[in-house]
Amino acid sequence: MKSKMNIKSIFIMAIISLASLLFINISLAANTGTINVDVANLRETADAESKILEQITLNQEVEIEGEEGDWYQVTYNHITGYVSKELVTVNSNSQTTKDNNQVSENSTQENNTVTENTTEESTETDSTGEVTLGEYKISENTRLKLIPSINATDVIELKTDETVTVTEIMNGWACVETQTTKGWLRKDKLKKDEPVQETTEEVQEEPVVEEPAQETPIKTQYVNSTTVNVRQEANTSSTIVTTVALNTEVQVYSEENGWSKVKVNNVEGYISSSLLSNTKQETSRGQSTSRRTSSTKTTTNKASQTTTAQTTNVPASGNGSSIVATAKKYLGSKYTYGGTSPSTGFDCSGFTSYIFKQYGISLNRTAAGQYSNGVAVSRANLQPGDLVMFGKSGINHVAIYIGGGQIIHASTPSTGVRIDSLSTGYYNNNYVGARRVL
Repeated sequence: MKSKMNIKSIFIMAIISLASLLFINISLAANTGTINVDVANLRETADAESKILEQITLNQEVEIEGEEGDWYQVTYNHITGYVSKELVTVNSNSQTTKDNNQVSENSTQENNTVTENTTEESTETDSTGEVTLGEYKISENTRLKLIPSINATDVIELKTDETVTVTEIMNGWACVETQTTKGWLRKDKLKKDEPVQETTEEVQEEPVVEEPAQETPIKTQYVNSTTVNVRQEANTSSTIVTTVALNTEVQVYSEENGWSKVKVNNVEGYISSSLLSNTKQETSRGQSTSRRTSSTKTTTNKASQTTTAQTTNVPASGNGSSIVATAKKYLGSKYTYGGTSPSTGFDCSGFTSYIFKQYGISLNRTAAGQYSNGVAVSRANLQPGDLVMFGKSGINHVAIYIGGGQIIHASTPSTGVRIDSLSTGYYNNNYVGARRVL
């Protein structure tokens, strides 16, 4: 009887052992799973608020170590933590998993309600159009992510208009490479890198149009001495630019320190204010004869000037090259409206006046005024040192011709004194004429 009981006990123990082995095999067969969402958080404890140890992307395999409520204890990349069961598909059809319908229902619910594994940006549309592989620019400052998730670790911040290369696209994310690193960002942070249209012709900046100088109101006076010198500067040791006779009419622009700035016979200079009167002086017969003689000489000189002005083929003075050399010393000087010296800067007529003044030649102050200095020269006969005038409606800009179809002038506040071509752009289209004052 005892023997029968022992045999029965042994038989029961054998069945139990076989059942245990079968259970172990089933458990072992069910100890791996696959992540079924874009990104799943591996947490430190079975709690949605606990620390995130790692982020696992779609289709990555994990080892299931155990269960705790609605969580699987899993190991991924040698890190053990907890993942919501709804985010893991167990790689087995054993009884340890829920039925397929329940898993499907939970997966659908997860996809509809996911908050921590997807970004709110996913609802945004890609305003830049369909993103494909290739080069793009960053549309606004953004952070490059380690994996395609808004909660992922930041790799680096990318600046607006920085160029990146798209190497992979997944859902609303693009994997991009910079010169130094690689990571993920939302597609709507990219814009197409449009090629810049290269121009073969240099953009020519129009010169500053010179406005009429604000000068003291002009008044007419008369020379009250037999012979009076008109000087280049307001002092008795300055160079004499011309001599005028008694009762010669002059235009007075200003008075300072006993000197009057005047213009007479198209020449500007200075006369001592004491030698000028508001009315003509009465003269004796002899003086009248002398005045008539002087008037005859003046008329002869004017006739001679008129003849010269009509001759456009005037040979250039040997000083033309010197004028050009001096002008080039001031290349790059700043442009200042009303400026007449290197210390203050130049405007266009202030520059020409300053250069010619160094050679004892006094020019009118404005570009329009300088068009009455010297004699007319045809464009075909331009020589270095000639003044050239421009304007769309009247004369409002002046330069110095330096030869080879080029001019030097005080152009704009952004360029200052520079060299330009006479045969292109503004200067070709708005050429008015030229004067030779040497």
